[in-house]
Amino acid sequence: MKIRESTSKFVKIRCHKCKNEQIIFGKSASKIACLVCNKILAEPTGGKSKIKARILEVLK
Repeated sequence: MKIRESTSKFVKIRCHKCKNEQIIFGKSASKIACLVCNKILAEPTGGKSKIKARILEVLK
């Protein structure tokens, strides 16, 4: 039996407003707000999140 590797990733993003960097889950089920300025950074779509911030890095 072969174990399937997960296709979901964590993403390091930067807020456009305050330049705060944080790591989020790429397939989040709820809205994600910036921890500093409270601006919405990502919204769920049923699959991959719609990211409204600059993506710096995709983590494995």
